[in-house]
Amino acid sequence: MSTRQASVERRTLETRISLELNLNGSGQAEIGTGIGFLDHMLTALAKHARFDLRLQCEGDLEVDDHHTAEDCALALGQALDQALGERRGIARFGSAYAPLDEALARVVVDLSGRPCAVVELGLTREMIGEIAAENLTHVFVSLAMAGRMALHVDLLRGQNDHHRAEAAFKALALALRQAVALDGSSGVPSTKGVL
Repeated sequence: MSTRQASVERRTLETRISLELNLNGSGQAEIGTGIGFLDHMLTALAKHARFDLRLQCEGDLEVDDHHTAEDCALALGQALDQALGERRGIARFGSAYAPLDEALARVVVDLSGRPCAVVELGLTREMIGEIAAENLTHVFVSLAMAGRMALHVDLLRGQNDHHRAEAAFKALALALRQAVALDGSSGVPSTKGVL
């Protein structure tokens, strides 16, 4: 079984990322991406998943927010995948609803080893803070691809895009908390014998 911890260093011509993840944490987060709203969402994710997460990114924000948002999600997904190791003894599946005032989100996750993302946020604003709304969807998709998970995100209702996005990240956190939980077995939760 893995230590359920991982460190990722990602260096490209567009971003420089240093990330540490502990799945057995208490929700401590130290996030610095240069994008305030993304920091807010990743802090909420760590808090409610009860992951300890340290993520620092220097990105080409003079270009726009895309590379930073994408690469932070890829690094986090890679760390999650590494921390899970062979994925022995985990619940594998998780689902959660999370409200934020008038907004309600549902997230279902399967740590199957097969990446797939279906994300329906229904955001109407072009930007939330300093991040393009479309890049919030891209964060979920990139996380699912690098984390090798099936991820379904549905915003069921809500008018305020800040609330809608935050409800989705909190629902993701709660679903991941369930899925990564140790269930007392030593086997891989799959009829295939591998995830």
